Amino acid sequence: MPVSKNRWISLGNESVDDQTPAVVDEPWALIPTGPTKPQLSVPQPDHVDRLPRRNVADGSPDYWWLGVHGGAGESSLALLDKSTRAAEHHWPLAAAGAVVVLVARSNMHGLRAAQRAATEWASGSLPGIQLAGLVVVADAPARLPRELRDFARVVGGGVPHMWHVPWVEGWRLGHEVPHDLLPKDLRTVLDQVRIAATPTAAGFPAN
Repeated sequence: MPVSKNRWISLGNESVDDQTPAVVDEPWALIPTGPTKPQLSVPQPDHVDRLPRRNVADGSPDYWWLGVHGGAGESSLALLDKSTRAAEHHWPLAAAGAVVVLVARSNMHGLRAAQRAATEWASGSLPGIQLAGLVVVADAPARLPRELRDFARVVGGGVPHMWHVPWVEGWRLGHEVPHDLLPKDLRTVLDQVRIAATPTAAGFPAN
């Protein structure tokens, strides 16, 4: 599968030696790289390691950005697509089900929080939640240390898809960055997330 150089890899289980992994541009390449449904063998995490839950109305949004810790970037991502919404660090439970994209920073705290959230979903304890994948948002403009890159691959193996978002200086300053001024890699990630979050395209199992 061809990938371009010097970009963030969206495939969670492949090796990464570039400064940032590459994003696969072809929509047909969005095949799952991890489990697409909960697994009976995964135990539910301890209560302290679970995210809170809240009931939400059916019918909106198209999908939810779920920041697995404070400052993950869910609100910034939600501002880029008005048909999506930030879940405010809660699993959104709806009678008709909900599609969720986990969001975490690329530091160890964020990746561990993402791993706990992925484990909670995999345990089957969240009825109606369809997990599209995990977006890892750069926590600094510098290259990730190998320890973080390696651990990110481990975490990515527990979700259907994993994408990496490059550093956006405007977000650090609290600015809302227009879509056309976003890095190309980020725009590609947004396109891929939408494809993966569409149940018919993502191969989600029927509820």
